[in-house]
Amino acid sequence: MSDSEAYETGMKTRREVLGDAHVDRAEAAAGEFGAPFQEFITRYAWGAVWSRPGIDRRMRSAITLTALVSLRAENEFGMHVRAALGNGLTPDEIREVILHTAVYAGVPAANSAFAVAQRVLTEEGAI
Repeated sequence: MSDSEAYETGMKTRREVLGDAHVDRAEAAAGEFGAPFQEFITRYAWGAVWSRPGIDRRMRSAITLTALVSLRAENEFGMHVRAALGNGLTPDEIREVILHTAVYAGVPAANSAFAVAQRVLTEEGAI
């Protein structure tokens, strides 16, 4: 896949998973300084990885939630809780992902993730 094809595929996948409003906000907020980073994540994270065959988006969302809890990436976690709902994970499954991750990444990380997940799931009317 060429760089331009990876970018186009990535933008399509990114918009499907995160929603047009989020992607538009991220692109607008990036400005000239952050534009290369937005292009990078669109091409590689969304075009080269999220768009690969082999595992479905539900599984990718579960893996992403686990990684974000482990990294204590609360700023990214809420966005991916929303994406996980859109990719078919239930609130119960999201809870189980966080609980399971607590054993391996630590209770403080899971505690922060639960707070973010509860806020987002409430906002989305999922709980």
